Amino acid sequence: MQRKPHVVVVGAGIAGLTAAYRLGRSGAEVTVLEAAPRVGGKLHASPVAGVWVDAGAESVLARRPEALDLIAELGLSDRVEHPAALPAHLFSRGRLRSFPRGQVMGVPGDLAALARSGVLSAPGVLRAGLDRVLPRTVPQGDVSVGAYVGARMGREVVDRLVEPMLGGVYAGRAERLSLESTLPQLAPLAREERSLARAARRAAARQREQAGPRAPAFATLRGGIATLVDALAGSGTARIETSATVRGLARTPAGGWTLTVGAAAPDAPASAPREVAADAVVLACPAPAAAKLVRPVAPNAGADLAGIEYASMAVVTLAYPAAAFPRPPAGSGFLVSAREGLSIKAATFSSLKWPWLARELRAADPGAQTILVRCSIGRVGEEAALQRGDGELAAAAAADLAAVCGTTGGPAQQRVTRWGGGLPQYDTGHAARVERIRAELAGLGGIAVCGAAYDGVGVPACIAGATRAAEDIRASAAGTAGRGAPRADDKTRSHP
Repeated sequence: MQRKPHVVVVGAGIAGLTAAYRLGRSGAEVTVLEAAPRVGGKLHASPVAGVWVDAGAESVLARRPEALDLIAELGLSDRVEHPAALPAHLFSRGRLRSFPRGQVMGVPGDLAALARSGVLSAPGVLRAGLDRVLPRTVPQGDVSVGAYVGARMGREVVDRLVEPMLGGVYAGRAERLSLESTLPQLAPLAREERSLARAARRAAARQREQAGPRAPAFATLRGGIATLVDALAGSGTARIETSATVRGLARTPAGGWTLTVGAAAPDAPASAPREVAADAVVLACPAPAAAKLVRPVAPNAGADLAGIEYASMAVVTLAYPAAAFPRPPAGSGFLVSAREGLSIKAATFSSLKWPWLARELRAADPGAQTILVRCSIGRVGEEAALQRGDGELAAAAAADLAAVCGTTGGPAQQRVTRWGGGLPQYDTGHAARVERIRAELAGLGGIAVCGAAYDGVGVPACIAGATRAAEDIRASAAGTAGRGAPRADDKTRSHP
């Protein structure tokens, strides 16, 4: 009887676990190798104020189907929660302000609404208005968001609107980030329209049409979105090893793969690597790790992978007594303009945004009235800001909240979670780079990549990329089955 193809997935974040789940459900024998001591990658939760709170991603984009479809497959639909209908704000020119109506990732589509918002100075509004009379400028190839939007609407639009939005998603800089890859809903329209504002209006209208009436933009799971990885890991579709660092990857004469794996347990001797044989491999690890693995077999892809830069950041979660706020927060949170000089780039009033979390807090301590605030610190190029200790980071976040919201006293509890090299940067030329990587690996057969470094940093995008990788690899994995490669339970040996 022909044996099942054995596929090794390197990395147990949301992308790796999804790829493993898809492959296991299709009949493959799957092993997941994760270098860290836990699964989940950037989806992780830990207790604050007596409840489990996400320390990485806290929600999924509900207007993309991939995450909610997977949640339904795993039988978790009854745990889906949506945010309260509260507005988000922008801290600009010394105060909290409403986002101007009709903007797309900070690019304004309604210049009258932009003027009313007060986000820009009067000269900044006038400069943005020049977009309506400037000659048409069609982006030539892939250009940076900052260069294109700045040329059309001025630097203040970039600094006070676009940069905060991109900083919140990518921890990146508008001057480097790709228009094609970070604003895919706007870039094609910018080529069709003379005015960028008009292109933004059309993009905003399309988003409203696709979303449908009153559809929530985001969703999470009761207990935190990190529980999604628990469900995937517990699905029984793959064997998962943690603390198992893949240090090498080589092609076998039979067309399969050999992976060199470091110590699988903390007490194992570091000098005792082992080999794992596979019919196919999915690399769901960060791009720098993937680069080291593929360089010997696909040098050009390795160089492209190594060229994907990452930004580090920290999430500071603070638990305040409600009395610390002179006025209850008016919305779900705020982004911070790049010109304001604060340490934080965004703050979310998590216990107000997510009703389920407020219920959990009341259940944990019925007598307390706690407001949980989640603050983000760090952009690409700001690594020095993250050299401070946890206490200093938490104090900086608390000081910024005092400046913006007037909080008095310090938080009752705090948690600092650092994501070193956590967010890939989609610099100009990113889409072409990803296309080259995939093309070279496809030529080898039996190897695919997925994760935040390729098609989007959000959870739905990672799930979509993982599903694509699983689909791409099924034929090659099935084609190499039965060629004499050892089974998963017989596939390891020590190096001499």
